[in-house]
Amino acid sequence: MSRPQVPHRPFFHFGNPFQMISLKGSQMTPNLSALLNTFEETLAGRLRKLNPKDNNDVLSLSWMKLAMESLCGTRNDIKTLIAEIDLPVSAWDEKWIDVYLDISVKLLDICIVFSSEIARLNQGHLFLQFVLHNLNSTSSKQFIRARSSVDDWKNHIASKNPRFENCSTIWDKLVESLDLPKVKNSAKGKLLMRAMYGVKVLTVSVCSVFATAFSGSASKLLDLNVAETYMWAQAFNDLQSNVNGEIRNVLSSGRVTVLKELEAVDGIVKHLYPMIQDDVALAEEEAFKNSTSDLERKAQNLSQGLDLLTKEVDGFFQILLTGCKALLSKLRSGGAVSDQMMMGNVEGQVVR
Repeated sequence: MSRPQVPHRPFFHFGNPFQMISLKGSQMTPNLSALLNTFEETLAGRLRKLNPKDNNDVLSLSWMKLAMESLCGTRNDIKTLIAEIDLPVSAWDEKWIDVYLDISVKLLDICIVFSSEIARLNQGHLFLQFVLHNLNSTSSKQFIRARSSVDDWKNHIASKNPRFENCSTIWDKLVESLDLPKVKNSAKGKLLMRAMYGVKVLTVSVCSVFATAFSGSASKLLDLNVAETYMWAQAFNDLQSNVNGEIRNVLSSGRVTVLKELEAVDGIVKHLYPMIQDDVALAEEEAFKNSTSDLERKAQNLSQGLDLLTKEVDGFFQILLTGCKALLSKLRSGGAVSDQMMMGNVEGQVVR
C-alpha cells in the first residue's frame, strides 16, 4: 500500500491526550478480563477485515459499505458487553451516561449529513439517465439535449453540500469526545470506558474517511494515536496508515472526484463529451456506442453502490437511535437521571 511522499503530522501532534484506562487496582476478576479480551479481539478482527487489500478498494462505495457494517457491529458488541458485565443503568455514573448519549447524538447528526450527501449524489444519477435517454433517441436534437444533461450533471457533482460546512462544530466535538471521563474504584466501569474508547476510535476514524470522501477535502481526515496497550492497536494503526496514506495520494493528484465509482463515471463522461459536441462521424460510431454502453454500466454501478450505502447508514442511524431510546427508558424507570436533562441532550441536538 502506497504512502504519502511527505509524512503527515498527526492530528494530535503534541502527543496522545487520551490516557489509557488502567485496570490495575480495580479487582478485575477473571470473568471480566475474559470479557474484555473477547471484546478487544473482536474489535481487532473487524479492523483487520476493514484493512483494504488493494489501493482501489480505498474510497470505493463497497469499502464504505463494509466500514459502516463494522460500525454497526461494534455498537452491537458494546451493547452485548454491557449486558454480559451485568452493569445495570442504575449503577452507571452520570458521566458514563453523558459519554454514551453525547457520542450517540453527535453520530446521529453526522449520519444525517452523510445521508444528505448520498441523496445529492443519487440526484446526479437522474442527469445521467437523461443523457443516456437522449443518446438512445432517434431525434435530431438528441445531442443538444444530451449536452445539456451532461452540463447539468457536471455542475451538480461539482457543487458543494452546505451541510458539511454547517456541521463543523459538531464534528469538532465528536473528536473531543474521545477523551473519556476518569473512573474510580469500579472495575466494571473502567472496563466499560475502555471498551467505549475502542468503539469511538473506530467510529471517529471511519467518519473522518467518509467526510473526506464526500467533501473531496483532507481537512477532516484524522491521524489518531492509540497506545500499544490495547489489543486492537496494531490492527487500527495498520488500517489508518494504509487508508489515510492512499487518500492523501489520491487528493494530491488533483482529482476532482475521489469516490472510485464516481471517478469511473466522470472518466467516461469526459471521453464521451467531445463526441456529442457535433454529429458523430461514421468512423466514430463504434467508439460512440461502446462509450455509451460503458457509461450506462458505470452509472448503474454508482447508483447501486449508493443505494447499498444508504441502507447501511440508515441502519447505523437506527441502531444509534434505538440505543438512546432504550437508555432513556431505563433511566426513566430507575430515576437515575432527570428526564428533562436527558431529553434535552438527545432530542434537542439532532440536526434536522
